[in-house]
Amino acid sequence: MTNGHLDIIERSAELFDEVFVAVLINKNKQGLFSIDERMALLREITAHLPNVRIDSWYGLLVDYCADHDIAAITKGLRAVSDFDYELQMAQMNKRLSGVDTLFMSTNPEYSFLSSSLIKEVATHGGDITGLVPDHVRDELVKRIAEQHAQ
Repeated sequence: MTNGHLDIIERSAELFDEVFVAVLINKNKQGLFSIDERMALLREITAHLPNVRIDSWYGLLVDYCADHDIAAITKGLRAVSDFDYELQMAQMNKRLSGVDTLFMSTNPEYSFLSSSLIKEVATHGGDITGLVPDHVRDELVKRIAEQHAQ
């Protein structure tokens, strides 16, 4: 979770009565944090947003939307390359379920951020302060140290 992600969540929370942040479970990916740990981190950094709900889901995001009566998905776009991929995804989601996708341009301050880049910088001891919420930074640095100690 980067500050770019948090910015999109905060802006979405201003627009909608209720915002669901779904942690999608991908059995083919092994992240640094478990699903439960990711959900706990998200709850911590969105605690100031009373209309944000954190959940997890295995399967298609549009099926989650259908199960929870969600009419729109909000996505942040950093660059044109994001748009190409996300537009195709949005069109498929609309075709599968009728769920619309709303694109928000990222805050230019965060336009270069990606989770993988943050992990790489942190792994090599770089300072990620101001790029991720402080709680996420602390947990990420701790997890990387634990992995290097093994």
